[in-house]
Formats: sequence, C-alpha cells, structure tokens
Amino acid sequence: DVSGALCISQAWPGMARTIYNDHKRFLETYLTPYPGFFFTGDGVYRTSEGYYQLTGRLDDIINISGHRLGTAEVEDVVNHHVAVAESAVIGYPHEIKGEGKMLSFLPQNISPGAMALQWETLAAELQELISKKIAKYAAPDYVQVTQASWSNTPTG
Repeated sequence: DVSGALCISQAWPGMARTIYNDHKRFLETYLTPYPGFFFTGDGVYRTSEGYYQLTGRLDDIINISGHRLGTAEVEDVVNHHVAVAESAVIGYPHEIKGEGKMLSFLPQNISPGAMALQWETLAAELQELISKKIAKYAAPDYVQVTQASWSNTPTG
C-alpha cells in the first residue's frame, strides 16, 4: 500500500498544453514538480491489489492560526468512521484564526429517524477523532450532516 502524488507518464487527447498568457506557470505547476511526468495536483492511494483511490487535492490547504492543513487529510480521517459514507471540509473566513473549518458529511448505516437523535453525539465523536489522529487545531468548528437524498452527478 502506497500513497503519494498522482502523476501521468504519457500525454492523452484533450490534455492541457498551457495556461493562457502564462506558459511559465503551466510548466512550474504541472511539469516541473516531477520531471518526465504530468502532475495532476491530486493525492492518490494505491492498494497492494493495484487499485487506486483519489484522496483529494494536494493544493487544497486551510491556514488555521498559522497551521497549514490539507482538507484531504481531515476527510481521510473522517471517512474511516463507520457512520460516514462521504465527507467534505471547507474553510471559511474567521476573525481570530484567519480561517476556520466546517465539516459536512453524508451518514451511512443510520436510519433518518435515529440520525436526529444521534447527530450531536456523532459530531462530537468526529471532532474527537480528528483531534486524536491529527491535532486539536484540526477539529472543525462546525459539523453538518448532509441528507442522503442528494446526488454527486448532474443527471442524478
């Protein structure tokens, strides 16, 4: 099992070839970090069976009181909880810390009626899990439960 940056060794149809009016930035962002490869900007996890799982953008960083924290890092911890199907972490402007964090997650294995009773307990569990696995400053300020009736695709 290995994790790292997702890089591609060969060109493909429709691949970007530049950034309009800023070719130097294109080279620095996508071709220079890993010479001979196209750097996608995504993190990836490869299992011993050869399956790949995208873990998130490597450049999606939140700055909390001077601590730089990747959103994918927090999402990865949360997604290992048995009651979480998916999660997303976003930053928002914070007067004191510079940026704050909000965690939104889609529950699984919990009936809608029971969710109303359990969500506060689950939110506290997730905050504690993040504090233990990463650090106390990484725990989100707000936790939001997302309804299971939404779709990840435009067509439903």
